[in-house]
Amino acid sequence: MKIMSFKADGKKTYGVVDEKVSKVWDIPGLAIEARQDIPSSILAGIESGESFYDQIKSLLEWASQNKKDEFLLPLDSVTFRAPISRPKKNIMCVGKNYRDHVIEMGSEADIPEDILIFTKAPTAVIGHEETVDLHADVTDELDYEGELAIVIGKQGKSIPMDRALDYVFGYTIINDVTARDLQRKHKQFFLGKSLDTTCPMGPWIVHRSAIANPNELDIQTKVNGEIRQNSNTRHFIFPTEEIISTLSKGMTLEPGDIIATGTPSGVGKGFQPPRLLKSGDEIEITIEGIGKLKNPVQ
Repeated sequence: MKIMSFKADGKKTYGVVDEKVSKVWDIPGLAIEARQDIPSSILAGIESGESFYDQIKSLLEWASQNKKDEFLLPLDSVTFRAPISRPKKNIMCVGKNYRDHVIEMGSEADIPEDILIFTKAPTAVIGHEETVDLHADVTDELDYEGELAIVIGKQGKSIPMDRALDYVFGYTIINDVTARDLQRKHKQFFLGKSLDTTCPMGPWIVHRSAIANPNELDIQTKVNGEIRQNSNTRHFIFPTEEIISTLSKGMTLEPGDIIATGTPSGVGKGFQPPRLLKSGDEIEITIEGIGKLKNPVQ
């Protein structure tokens, strides 16, 4: 199941994608028609508990049985929004989680023994097809980073690795757009990672039931159609289960928390000379089993 947030006819809502017909079911609209109560957003649904997924499945079955196709909207008629357009907390991000990326940005001596975590401000989040601002007045070195992101589905603390995936609601794509010069200048990650529009997310969340193994997914980033990053999450230094378990040691993870898992080699800064983002570029990140996140740069 692919659950997306979108805007149609001036109204913000959410739905489930039917890729066979390139359409999306208006879930709140269906709920009104079926005289059912349903959470007002994807985030509210995740926070309501695991019954949210079952409720959506039940609604879709009802719609099919009762031929409610008027609640199917063409994808090209709606405006995509980030699936969780305003997270309640910072997005947690894993740094240096692919060996080849660590080496392209430094050397083997920089490969971490323990997970490196930083965060991005929730105000940085935008959706599929929205524009990334170059922020030319602030940075000269804006870069892209394609990443798999985990969306936490239930509260947990001190989560054992063998149960970590039970705490996942689903998975999405994040472009961890980064101002490299701000990283150097301020000697930390937060400012260089948190400029407005530098956290494209989407195009939807894929429920965990559709992803057999998050540590075995092809990931690819293109800039203007040229492949820049091409890897697989099997190359994680720290797999998904370890990331969740480590973050939950002494810190409570909550429904709707978002964790970006790191980027493979091929970022703009890793080229000689660097191939950083410029006005008119288009970034396209594809992850197996999830879909394609595309954003122009201006």
